[in-house]
Amino acid sequence: MKFDEGCNGLREPVRPDCETSSHEVDGQGSIFRREWRPVAAGTGSGPEGSRLTVDIRRPWGNGAENGCFGERSNVQSTDNTSPFTIIMSKVTVIGATGNVGMFATYAISSNPHVREILLYGREGRETLLRGIAQDLIDSFAARGTDIKVTWTTNLKDAAGSDVVVISAGIPRSSGQDRLDLARENAKVLTPLAQTIGVIAPETKILVVTNPVDVMTCVVLKHSGLKPNQVFGLGTHLDSMRLKSLIAAYFKVHVSEVHTRIIGEHGDSMVPLWSATTIGGIKISNLPAFAHLPVKEIIKSVKCSGNNIIKDKGSTVYGPGEAIASLVKTVLGDENRILTVSAYIKSEIHGIGEGDVCIGVPALINRNGVFPVSIKIDESEVIAFRESVEKIRAITAKVLAHNEE
Repeated sequence: MKFDEGCNGLREPVRPDCETSSHEVDGQGSIFRREWRPVAAGTGSGPEGSRLTVDIRRPWGNGAENGCFGERSNVQSTDNTSPFTIIMSKVTVIGATGNVGMFATYAISSNPHVREILLYGREGRETLLRGIAQDLIDSFAARGTDIKVTWTTNLKDAAGSDVVVISAGIPRSSGQDRLDLARENAKVLTPLAQTIGVIAPETKILVVTNPVDVMTCVVLKHSGLKPNQVFGLGTHLDSMRLKSLIAAYFKVHVSEVHTRIIGEHGDSMVPLWSATTIGGIKISNLPAFAHLPVKEIIKSVKCSGNNIIKDKGSTVYGPGEAIASLVKTVLGDENRILTVSAYIKSEIHGIGEGDVCIGVPALINRNGVFPVSIKIDESEVIAFRESVEKIRAITAKVLAHNEE
């Protein structure tokens, strides 16, 4: 009989199939049971009862009881529904030596779908990359997270990535024109996009580099990937900032507020008051809305990033968590509607039809990002059209300059 060595060093028989370990959760803890059987069958009464069965399938010898993990796990509640699969994924962070890249990496590491994180930085940053990787590994050991962390200055190592986060680029300096910044960062992102498109044609690219709407279009064009595969952070964080301010004003839990900002991640952003609700009630139907300091709130959202930079040097935690939430939405196949920078056609009142990526509500899952058709108030339509034309003009100039 053939034998193989397990995680604990013991030699065990090689099985023709994979091992399934079932963990029965009884409200007190988990009871480990190992047996050979198909993916979990219903064995209890579900979350309201006392039992939930979690089956983890992996090659023989890699038992969860020994602290090892496999490529995927199959989880099923005990109400006889079909099992769903958690696919373990690889995420690459480009610009991992920057403040946002570093914290985003740490935030992404809490995602149960992530198996491996690759840190990419330019040549000459090897020592810093090595230090960041080791620091993360130490934090994972303290947390009890088993994720592989590697680093590289060769982008070809990103092959096989399920998601690539691009936070590389030159930060905007005081008084610098946005068009000049866009031209400089387009030079940085263009070769990166070209390489990613070749080595990871099935990946999803999340662009963070500013001006993010323009950079998202640059990456889309030069990667050669489909529009649903490339998206930007856009107004996702802006929407969260607005949500927080509204919750504070009405003195409600932030989860009770649903709102979003579309358009440019910048001065021409458009808050959708027509789509804002508190506790499921349209905000305009609340008497207190008449006293809401709308202009002050929007000014606060627009200035939030600059104020943080002025006070502490850079924005880190907000963007990092926003990035991680988008990565989780993709890898978890969550089908959430979030506001990100995406390539639009005519989803919002026929506005679009051109080389422009901008903040819009989009359905996000493992297949990518898909803008959602919506109807908004006329004043919002006018403001959104102006925002789109502004970004379209800048994008055209940057793409033309990039080809010279």
